[in-house]
Amino acid sequence: MSVRPFRFAIQAYRSESRAAWVDLARKTEDLGYDTLFLADHYLGPGEMIDTTGHRVQTLASIPAMTAAAMVTSSVKIGSRMTCVSYHLPTILIKEMASIDVLSEGRLEIGLGAGWLVKEYEALGIPFPSAGERIALLRETVECMKAAYSGEPLDYRGEYVTTYGYTAVPPVIQRPHPPILIGGGAPKVLGLAGELADIVSINFNNSAGVVGSNSIASSTAEETDKKIQWVRDGAGDRFDEIELETGLYFVSVEGRSEITADALMARTGLSREEIVDFPHAGVGSVDEICEALIRRRERYGFSYITVGDANIDAFAPVIEKLKGK
Repeated sequence: MSVRPFRFAIQAYRSESRAAWVDLARKTEDLGYDTLFLADHYLGPGEMIDTTGHRVQTLASIPAMTAAAMVTSSVKIGSRMTCVSYHLPTILIKEMASIDVLSEGRLEIGLGAGWLVKEYEALGIPFPSAGERIALLRETVECMKAAYSGEPLDYRGEYVTTYGYTAVPPVIQRPHPPILIGGGAPKVLGLAGELADIVSINFNNSAGVVGSNSIASSTAEETDKKIQWVRDGAGDRFDEIELETGLYFVSVEGRSEITADALMARTGLSREEIVDFPHAGVGSVDEICEALIRRRERYGFSYITVGDANIDAFAPVIEKLKGK
């Protein structure tokens, strides 16, 4: 596996106003982060999200990504991940192309099969089987690539059908903006290996909630399995893929409530296991940098995402590892 230089991203959750969102977008750029990500969630506070263990995301991703593109000049704008079940694929394809144009070629398109069953229920969206959701994801990616080729469209799948026109606007990035696919289970990661430019290694949230099963599915040994699933799907193109992951438990120099002891209590992991837990960044700047380098050597993770609550605390890590 070739060693890629590190890239770093912020994933945004809470911005209650235009000013707050503009400030976050510009701060992400100014502090040297490479990408500003949004997920694709719609539930506000209430009984439906309270049972899921998931955070509230304030702004809808498509308009927020567009706004961020308009007030920045160099940071990439991405989705991590847009749920294909929530969007008519042919409309999503045009919306993403429009953001690529408006950002002057700074878009990264993250796509996921969907998993938060309570959100589907609350929004009145049917929750198909995992196989059907992954099939829709495949067809969305295939149709997206066909649309961005500039050739007349004639795509006829089981879930996505469109024909008789050439998609506009033409994307800036060729052959298409980087496509990121994420997940934590064998089928979706195999698909990601087959079709994606960037693969996000995540929790296996097949239970439909973020909880103890998510943690148990993301130990060092389980992460080795996930990388192999990507390899199986990618075949000879594996070295062309950039591997991304999120740090969901972050405490730099103790600048949060998350300490090693707190993380042990929350996850049930031993102190030795926490050191190698792929989704944690706990310790001094040097300790976190060393851990990220070890994980890059073991798994290939060179693209690291942290939540917006840690944007300031994590900046010294970026300063030390940027470009290395």
